[in-house]
Amino acid sequence: MSQQVSPRGTFLQVAEVVKAQIEADPNIRELPSAADLMRDHNVSRGVVLRAFKALQRDGVAEPVAGGRWRVVRKGEHVDQRPLDERIADLIPAEGFEVGTAFLSASDLMGRFGVSRPTVTKALDKLEAAGVLASAGQGKVRTVRAMPIREERS
Repeated sequence: MSQQVSPRGTFLQVAEVVKAQIEADPNIRELPSAADLMRDHNVSRGVVLRAFKALQRDGVAEPVAGGRWRVVRKGEHVDQRPLDERIADLIPAEGFEVGTAFLSASDLMGRFGVSRPTVTKALDKLEAAGVLASAGQGKVRTVRAMPIREERS
């Protein structure tokens, strides 16, 4: 009688392997992609998605925009607010005054670990809100007004 591999519990095995990788390397910030896990473990996308959900349930990972998953470590706080709000908070926190030049998109990309289009969209929102002013493509953005923080109930 041949021995067959049971598909039941396979997602838990994949989750345990990923969890062991996270524990072994404290520098891992993002989980491998679904495609990478499918290839490495020779499993279906459904199995990988169930493994991600198991990791989320265990408090080891959380989903982020774009279909990726971020590692969650105990004691670390990840700011979940939209990028435009986090960028607006830099103005008073770093002492920018009305009329002064603001940080470049490249600086913001490095600081927040996001792509240029993501930063550009957030900066466009701040321009539309009247917080930043731009003189055109390739020009330095300046602070037009101090951001107003609305308290949400």
